Amino acid sequence: MASSFKTIYARAAKRKGGEAALRKLLPPKPDNKKLARLTDDRVLSEMAKRIFSAGFVWSVIENKWDGFEAAFLKFEPRKLLHKPDEFWEKLASDKRIVRNPQKIRSVRANAQFVLDIAAEHGSFGKFLASWPADDQVGLLDLLAKRGSRLGGHTGQYLIRFLGRDSWIASRDVILCLRDAGVDIAENPTSKRDLQKIQNQFNIWAKESGLPLVHISRICAMSIGENYDAETLKHMMGGEED
Repeated sequence: MASSFKTIYARAAKRKGGEAALRKLLPPKPDNKKLARLTDDRVLSEMAKRIFSAGFVWSVIENKWDGFEAAFLKFEPRKLLHKPDEFWEKLASDKRIVRNPQKIRSVRANAQFVLDIAAEHGSFGKFLASWPADDQVGLLDLLAKRGSRLGGHTGQYLIRFLGRDSWIASRDVILCLRDAGVDIAENPTSKRDLQKIQNQFNIWAKESGLPLVHISRICAMSIGENYDAETLKHMMGGEED
């Protein structure tokens, strides 16, 4: 049996200077109503940002994002899908963006993915808001299979940045889980290991009454490098958990 979340919470609070200091480092609680109102262009934009950020310096992508928005027609899925092959070929030499042909093509594929999901559920945001909170593994599997380049950590960061309650299997979170007694690999990528992570987070959520995003963040802050508050502020997008 894995450790109680009380133990992990107490360790994180001690490392951060007390419960009040720890709470200040937690993000706002996810809002499913807000998630359901998310427009499909903002979903596609975030998909593209996560894909282009993968394996790249995130700050570079962030600084160029206005150029991305202009180049990709503000990520309006229908507008993009009406564009001919020539439009996409020219993007491969567009200096406003990072010119990675494979990632550029993923935007086109994901525009169709977003519209397909929207046709089935009303909007991609409504789809995300209605997906069971205790089955992130199933959602990640769907993103990987039906989306383009949305597998692995990219999918995890995507749903976190879109505002869905979620966990991220980062280095420190995995270290926390293994330290707590959860039998997973050091680099858990198998569906079996991911399900073990999900099951443990479900147990801790029931025990603590906290959202998954808080449990994930507290886990990350309970072990490994003890970043100061200022450093954590720069990492609050999700990189530290």
